[in-house]
Amino acid sequence: MYIGDYLARRELYSPDKLAFIDAGKSPEWRLTFRDANRRADKLANWLQSQGIGKGDRVAILARDGYEHLDIFFACSKLGAIHTALNWRLHWQELLEIFNYTNPKILVFSDDFKEGVAQLTARYPLPTIHLDGNGIDGSLPFESTLQSSSDSPVTCESLEAEDTAALIFTGGTTGLPKAAEVSHRMIAWNTLNTVIHDVTHNDVYLNVFPMFHTGGLFVYTLPQVIFGGTTILIRAFDPAQILDLIERERVTIFAAVPTMYQMLTTASNWETANLSSLRFCTSGGAPLPVPLVEKYTKEKGIRFKQGFGMTEFGPGIFALAPEDAIRKAGSIGRPNFFVDAKIVGEQNQLLGPNEAGELILKGPSYSSGYFNNPEASAAAVDERGYFHTGDVALHDDEGYFYIVDRKKDMFISGGENVYPAEIEKVLYQHPAVHMCAVIGLPDAKWGEVGKTCIVLKPGQIATEEELLKFMKERLAKYKIPKSVSFMEALPISAAGKILKRELKEKFI
Repeated sequence: MYIGDYLARRELYSPDKLAFIDAGKSPEWRLTFRDANRRADKLANWLQSQGIGKGDRVAILARDGYEHLDIFFACSKLGAIHTALNWRLHWQELLEIFNYTNPKILVFSDDFKEGVAQLTARYPLPTIHLDGNGIDGSLPFESTLQSSSDSPVTCESLEAEDTAALIFTGGTTGLPKAAEVSHRMIAWNTLNTVIHDVTHNDVYLNVFPMFHTGGLFVYTLPQVIFGGTTILIRAFDPAQILDLIERERVTIFAAVPTMYQMLTTASNWETANLSSLRFCTSGGAPLPVPLVEKYTKEKGIRFKQGFGMTEFGPGIFALAPEDAIRKAGSIGRPNFFVDAKIVGEQNQLLGPNEAGELILKGPSYSSGYFNNPEASAAAVDERGYFHTGDVALHDDEGYFYIVDRKKDMFISGGENVYPAEIEKVLYQHPAVHMCAVIGLPDAKWGEVGKTCIVLKPGQIATEEELLKFMKERLAKYKIPKSVSFMEALPISAAGKILKRELKEKFI
């Protein structure tokens, strides 16, 4: 056993303890740590027989299910790199990702086989399908795994700094960057998490996509290391979630505000017994005070709020339940092994209530961006601080607040949306002269996109035409909800589009 063999260590300590419930399966899967470790060894042996070894990327394009963890733990045994792909992306976007991460094999679910067929026609590689009939030449996942030996697999040369997974961030330049999550980062995030949150006997219900740092690393991996139980679902279903919390006596639940809003409108909200929950965690956007009050009054829920990033932590800040209303809007205080500061334009340290850039330092920082040394170097200053690009401040008591997120990014339904990616596509349309995408407040999704367009002289285009153009090239969640045609966009003296003015106009 070595640093990456999380399941072998956990089997040694608690082999018969319930480790995972996959509630998205019918019938449900219920796996002990021994069960989980045997599956990981089987898959690792098969991958090794296919030439997969240390540093190789193993990609998965699938909705949530235990197979994501089969792959992660098998990769950890081999020293290979788990590479979970955002299934909301268009296959053309995935092709760009493939061209710089160079995966050796792809596992996919039947939902995405049409896109996979397009993708593999342009980037040939071995494929395994989780369900259905797959595509020509793909192998069935479960029978392939079960046909393999469960003898232990190890990578003797694995070190703490080696990369365990690539997690993709939204690309502010149009192409997502892949943060390198090391085994060291995972260990330190676990320590930060257990200091604040986790005990040996917690039951955690995960509703975040497994291609997100939220799905794989916020609580799921700390739960494995600490020996708790994790429940997975296939897709967000408010009624199912409330049923699972009650039936499985869930103690920890985490979601984004949009999800918490949706739970209150589920058919079984009134009757759901949520008394097993020690606390709920909210992130991704500020949690509205009326929603906190509703959960507290009707269900007795204690809310923790926080702030995390793909490249750091992911757990960085936490706001204790007793501060949820008193410090409404705050992301809390830094986790134990996180050093957070606010600096000005000249990198000088700012005091309380002075807004500046949030910078971070600590052992739960990623190893940089895969195959992108320029971006890796630019993200960290000479003192080793990671520059988030977020404008923030802290008050006299050390509670931090995000004043403005990364320059243009907005969050829609818990997903980071980067306008540059959308604008890059829009500029491919022959009628578009100038464009700007902004995020506007929305009661359901938090924010939604609006596209502002200046057409080329003599050109004609409709809102429907441009929306269709984007749908053919972008993930659905990135597509703005509306298009406005303008004679001109507000431009600064430096020639930059003044998006703040656009927001003020439409808000």
